[in-house]
Amino acid sequence: MNAATPPRGIITVLNTPFTPDDAIDVYGLARNVENAVEAGVAGFLAPAMASEVDKLTGDEREMMVRTVLEAAAGRVPVFAGASAPTQAERVRWTAAMLRLGCDGVLVSVPFEDEAQYERDVREIAACGPPMLMIQDWDARGYGVPVAVVSRLFEEIDCFRSLKIEVVPAGVKYSETLRATDGRLHVAGGWAVMQMIEALDRGVHAFMPTGMHRIYVRIYALYASGRRTEARNLFEQVLPVLAFSNQHLDISIHFFKRLLHAQGVYATARVREPILPFDAVHERVAAELIGRVMAIEGDL
Repeated sequence: MNAATPPRGIITVLNTPFTPDDAIDVYGLARNVENAVEAGVAGFLAPAMASEVDKLTGDEREMMVRTVLEAAAGRVPVFAGASAPTQAERVRWTAAMLRLGCDGVLVSVPFEDEAQYERDVREIAACGPPMLMIQDWDARGYGVPVAVVSRLFEEIDCFRSLKIEVVPAGVKYSETLRATDGRLHVAGGWAVMQMIEALDRGVHAFMPTGMHRIYVRIYALYASGRRTEARNLFEQVLPVLAFSNQHLDISIHFFKRLLHAQGVYATARVREPILPFDAVHERVAAELIGRVMAIEGDL
């Protein structure tokens, strides 16, 4: 895989496993990477919001990326999350992750105005990542103007991918692809609930958490022209997505429980502060974990 060529398919965002004494479980993390590679994922992203990155120390962030790089062993690209509250920290984390040998970085740059945004993105790009993936994250609106994205794509060689997480995402997918003649790699994040719609719009990759085999199978079916089969399989996991996508914290709780039930993570431990996961959540999660494992058993 050419590191400068964005991968198509499923780029898995990795949850951070913790031991009973709250250290990073590097063995569980390596097992997750191995299982995902065997399932056919196209790459990895870590750490990110689903990794509880804001609760990791600096040393833990680097440990996580080193572990993923070692476990992936060059079989698929590894993108390191370099987002941070300030621009100085974003630049520092970009440089630090590149020193570890990652294949690219993902950075979320807050948009205040065009001049500020372009200046900050160019400063990050100047660190020299083989590939820069920008996270267009906006929980309340449309995110970065498409004209700005298109201009930066044409002017910055390493900016090859945009992870779109805006509300709603569909039109932004299409407008971005149209503005760049399909040359800018577009990835879907939380809008994985609209996976079939996104595939219909031409989205190149998706960045979900967990359910590696199911997502890979959906993507492969669609790519081979078997849209109806892809849609039917996707609809089987919609109850899972409806539950887990209530909130990022619920997603973290759920997918750690799934990975624990699958024997990948030794615990389902999460770090505080996090929204509670009560007895009703536990009951529903257990039912949905059974559903996921049954679907995977039929693949």
